[in-house]
Amino acid sequence: MIEHITVGTFFKENKERLKLSLISSENGFNRKIIKSDWHRPGLALAGFVDLFSYDRVQLFGNTEIRYTKSLTDKQLIQSIDRFIEFEIPCIILTNGNKAPKYLTEASRRRYISIFATPLTTTTFTHLMGAYLDMKFAPRTSTHGSLVDVYGIGLLVTGRSGIGKSEVALDLVERGHRLVADDVVIITRTAEDILIGKGSDMSEHHIEIRGVGLVDVKKVFGITGVRIQKRIEVEVRLQDWDATKDWERVGLDVQTTKILDVEIPFVNLPINPGKNMTVICETIAMNELMRLHGYHTAKDFNRRLKEFMKAKKSIVPDSTDLSLRRDVE
Repeated sequence: MIEHITVGTFFKENKERLKLSLISSENGFNRKIIKSDWHRPGLALAGFVDLFSYDRVQLFGNTEIRYTKSLTDKQLIQSIDRFIEFEIPCIILTNGNKAPKYLTEASRRRYISIFATPLTTTTFTHLMGAYLDMKFAPRTSTHGSLVDVYGIGLLVTGRSGIGKSEVALDLVERGHRLVADDVVIITRTAEDILIGKGSDMSEHHIEIRGVGLVDVKKVFGITGVRIQKRIEVEVRLQDWDATKDWERVGLDVQTTKILDVEIPFVNLPINPGKNMTVICETIAMNELMRLHGYHTAKDFNRRLKEFMKAKKSIVPDSTDLSLRRDVE
């Protein structure tokens, strides 16, 4: 999680999207925005500053502007001086409102930037809130590959050299989309959703041992990549161990936590002859079915219980043995 962004960064990254124009004081571009919340300073302008959230972006909508217009010149100066003495990150006027002349003068003295936007306050706060929420969201990075497989974000992890990149490359060759390889940057949004993307430097490149770097976007085209994707399943590649008790039925969904968000987790053993790509596709399709309310192992277990309940004979016939062999 980042601790702050500068006002200059906020303006640069949102100038077009939020239709921002600078009204006064580029000298305020070094001020820091430290919170994802915003504030409308109506009470502060009226004189009540005991609970004034001055460390947030300050929005002047129709209400605040109409209030300042209702004041005499003396009252306006007192109101703005009381408001502007706090360490405010920046001021934004919505709905195409114009800043009171004295507010512009006072902000220049205090090196506080003022911006204006034609967007309504509701639209602006929605868009700005989404941006700031993403900027200040908890984040981490992990070693692995992230691929969009049938719309499911598969995070392929495992020890170095086990074949994560090779699996990712094979999935792309089969028509799926690479999000990131080697380093996956994971962000938790306000809705407890994990969003993964690659680093700016290695975006959409895969390192294959013995070959080197492969630019997936150029080799496979724009349809072979995407910028970011929700992480929905972690597939951990592991070396085959004959002594380990691997999952055989899948009745219980294993889960893991990333940034305190729980997602399904699959331990996938590697041994010669296994088609890991097809298995990863199957994992994605199984997750799609589970999201639509169908769980293969649970459905099979239900049918097996119904069969056993209906069976009267203790001695199993050939059908019983066949079912047991399937389970084993």
